[in-house]
Amino acid sequence: MFLRSAVMTFTLVGLVTGSSAAQPEGKADNGRLKSRTWKVGDVTREALVYVPASSGAKRPLVFVFHGHGGKSELSARSFAIHKHWPEAVCVYPQGLPTAVPVLDPMGRLPGWQKFVGDQKDRDLEFFDAMLKSLVAEESIDDKRVYSTGHSNGGFFTYVLCAARHDKLAAAAPVAGAINPRDAMNMKPLPVLHVAGEKDKIVPFATQEKTMDQLRKLNKCDEKGKEAGKYCTQYTSANGPPVVTFIHPGAHNVPAGAPERIVEFLKLHTRK
Repeated sequence: MFLRSAVMTFTLVGLVTGSSAAQPEGKADNGRLKSRTWKVGDVTREALVYVPASSGAKRPLVFVFHGHGGKSELSARSFAIHKHWPEAVCVYPQGLPTAVPVLDPMGRLPGWQKFVGDQKDRDLEFFDAMLKSLVAEESIDDKRVYSTGHSNGGFFTYVLCAARHDKLAAAAPVAGAINPRDAMNMKPLPVLHVAGEKDKIVPFATQEKTMDQLRKLNKCDEKGKEAGKYCTQYTSANGPPVVTFIHPGAHNVPAGAPERIVEFLKLHTRK
């Protein structure tokens, strides 16, 4: 279990400090990023959505969640999943003002719930609304739904792993961790976890504990195998794999991580 201070520290994240990923040239049309809204209870929620031109085939769906204090535009730039996987429907949701003790006690900055039950599950309800409408409207393959996100968005991806594991095919949190309150609700899923060794916002030691939890949960081999730059893959005879992407940087989305995330997600379909 990690310290309460670490849990609180993670949320002040979506600032410009964490956006160093290279912007690749791809086939995706950036003009296809459109603002969409959903009514969730009494609140109108927003997201930037990329929908590729119709090919007649069912499409994968990727959700990308920004960090605390961030914007959907920032996650669209730093992850650019729609450029790396132009055949996928990509969603960059916008968080709501979220109070964080010490760092943002007045809740002026946008973010996501930190564990199941937090914020009355407003963000889980937002996810459900987006998923339902997109599956109905955009020819989505509901067995290829994925989540990634940076820092508070990475934590929320782990909330989805705990609460909506039956909807996800795989997940790829960046600079996040499993909240102790949700640890018992986790189910085996393919996960790629991106962590910076110099991360001072979500300490690397905290993220190491999460990676250890994942390997134990998925019953992975203790010894991993090299799986690309900075990456180690831990396989399991009876469960899904865990891949760790441990880079020498700090609290950011490192260059090469979005491409590696897409490679990983493409390998997994929900059974």
